[in-house]
Amino acid sequence: MNSWKKTLLLAVPLAAGALALAGWGGCCHRGEADPAKVRARVTARVEDALEDLKATPQQKAQVLAIKDRLLADGLALRAGHKDSRAALLAAWDEDKPDAAKLHALVDARIDALRKFAHETVDAGLEVHGALTPAQRAQVSKKLHRWAEVP
Repeated sequence: MNSWKKTLLLAVPLAAGALALAGWGGCCHRGEADPAKVRARVTARVEDALEDLKATPQQKAQVLAIKDRLLADGLALRAGHKDSRAALLAAWDEDKPDAAKLHALVDARIDALRKFAHETVDAGLEVHGALTPAQRAQVSKKLHRWAEVP
């Protein structure tokens, strides 16, 4: 059994954050990924992890709903990154870029990222609460190995 399958369950929030912050979290290299393909890939991996944990139908439904919510928000955040980048490039091409406008753009972006980061933490707590102690222990063991934390 692959260790990533078990780590993925609690890593869904982390993966969604990475997706938003690092351009699809490793799903593609320097380009736009098809959101439908990203959704399908993430869903398949989460479902596989849930099978490995022998999750109940209720647990599966709850975790998949969390995944759907985070993925939608991550995709929206990623789209916002493209818009922000375009605004920064447009400002560069101006004779006298407006510093206050650029700082406000950066502040808005940081606020959006902060909000999403908090959402991912809350989602991780929801997943934690949806699992049994035995399932959490199973995931925890893999997460500690993955993070190299004793």
